[in-house]
Amino acid sequence: MSDPAITPPAPPAPVRVSARAKARKRALDILFESEVRGTDVLETLAARAADADPPLRDYTRTLVEGVADHRDAIDTRISAALARGWSLPRLPRVDRSALRIAVLEIDHLTVPDAVAVAEAIRLVGDLSTDESPSFVGGVLGAIIDTKTPGPGTEPVAL
Repeated sequence: MSDPAITPPAPPAPVRVSARAKARKRALDILFESEVRGTDVLETLAARAADADPPLRDYTRTLVEGVADHRDAIDTRISAALARGWSLPRLPRVDRSALRIAVLEIDHLTVPDAVAVAEAIRLVGDLSTDESPSFVGGVLGAIIDTKTPGPGTEPVAL
């Protein structure tokens, strides 16, 4: 028989995920799917947009199209930041896709560096290996360290 004076702990509050975080996750899904299937990323994006379940967010489209448009520059930045002995194709697909999104946000969009890094770490923390968050954080830190600041921008310390 249970003691009425003892009450069970309240369930944890639901975690609220921002619209942009959801868009990043969906963009990662599309980039990952495209790579696994060997299809053009913009064709995969169009197919997911046609599904409309759930509807494709504008920011998802911005991220996927941005990665497609700047893929060579993004991959060059990532490759330059990798430790010796590592290559882009050797990375887990999830990590590679999250890095591409983050580098797009860091180099080509107006997203604070710290936000891009935190979101990439969160994505790989949820979806990839146990080592991925620290690995992705280190690669992105190296990328930020080599970033050429634009006018009026301040470097972000991590």
